Amino acid sequence: MLTPLWLTLKIALLATLLAGAAGIALGWWMSQRRFPGKSIADAIVMLPMVLPPTVLGYYLIVVIGRNGVLGQYLERWFGINLMFTWQGAVIAASLVSLPLIYKAARAAFEDVDGRFLHAARTLGAGEFEIFVRVALPLAVRGITAGLMLAFARAMGEFGATLMIAGNLPGKTQTLSIAIYDAVQAGNDAQALWLTLVISVVCVVVLVVSGRMLQAKH
Repeated sequence: MLTPLWLTLKIALLATLLAGAAGIALGWWMSQRRFPGKSIADAIVMLPMVLPPTVLGYYLIVVIGRNGVLGQYLERWFGINLMFTWQGAVIAASLVSLPLIYKAARAAFEDVDGRFLHAARTLGAGEFEIFVRVALPLAVRGITAGLMLAFARAMGEFGATLMIAGNLPGKTQTLSIAIYDAVQAGNDAQALWLTLVISVVCVVVLVVSGRMLQAKH
């Protein structure tokens, strides 16, 4: 029963790092730019939060499946197949986690006093230097809270992960899928144990992220 826990933690951590890099970059860029269609771009980034997980899983199959838009070239040129692998589960979890990090990062960057950014530009700092040395340290609490929420979301991911990675015990079977499998098999004791484990971890993450958001304000 510890194997799904370890696999879930590994997938959730890597997915949070992947989604974090993309979400923080997008949050910073969107907070600093004004352009036509910005609301549409924002809605597209937030789309994984409202779409059914099975729809996201289907999109992933279309993109990175064996015959997908990118998947066929990955397999042909590099011999990489992401279907029914834990790496595919990481991609699925990062996709559903991205909106949480993006929204938190964008809000945190928009809360940064623009006078600090203007002063840095006046002193000749480049945009990357401003991001690293000014904006990021001031927005770190909000971003960290978003990362923790995304980690909890990645731990609970089920639908998209099941479609892209399947249910292979010891290889792609995460806690959520293991709980479903245990219930289907009538193993109530195992289902209860796994449910308690994932619930405790998620509660701890939510409490800590909530306190960080309160401290931020």
